[in-house]
Amino acid sequence: MFIVHSGELVVSKLGDAGRAIRMARLEPGDFFGEMTLIEMQNRSANVVAESPTVLYELTARKLYTYYKADIYAYVMVMQNINRELCRRLRRADNRIAELDASMTQIRVCHVG
Repeated sequence: MFIVHSGELVVSKLGDAGRAIRMARLEPGDFFGEMTLIEMQNRSANVVAESPTVLYELTARKLYTYYKADIYAYVMVMQNINRELCRRLRRADNRIAELDASMTQIRVCHVG
């Protein structure tokens, strides 16, 4: 996992047509790569710096060290990661609902 200390980054995924779809913009205080840290799976998106950037890295090994040394600090880190994941999931849910509403409106216009 990486924590943005300074700079701006863009998160994107490849769409079905092979075109990059912009998912988010990251600024100082934001983080990415947490899914890989938790799931131990390959990354699910690409992150590219748009300006000079300084990142802090938190590896699974370092996280485990924190767990062994200070369980309360570990819990705080995991709680903050989970809160951010919940915020992202809520935003994704809202986007899906907006897309569904837009598609319904398009279908009504074509039928009517």
